[in-house]
Amino acid sequence: MAAEPSSVSELELGHVLFMDIVGYSKLLIDEQTDLSRQLNQIVRNTEQVQSAEAKGKLIRLPTGDGMALVFFTNPQAPMQCADRNPAGL
Repeated sequence: MAAEPSSVSELELGHVLFMDIVGYSKLLIDEQTDLSRQLNQIVRNTEQVQSAEAKGKLIRLPTGDGMALVFFTNPQAPMQCADRNPAGL
């Protein structure tokens, strides 16, 4: 007779946004630092990131010249977050 699992794991869907600063490696170190700081500040200030972080429903993965955000909230959150970022970042 097979043993019954003692707890049930829940599956969650993650909705992913990948961001990258185009031409990053061609920039001077100071410019790279400034653009990375700007991107992080813009992302942190979006309603989608603030809301997901407050609920503990966000994973943020830095990638050097960008980041990946995994939202475990609204499926539109990645698109809405990206829409808040200015062109060029």
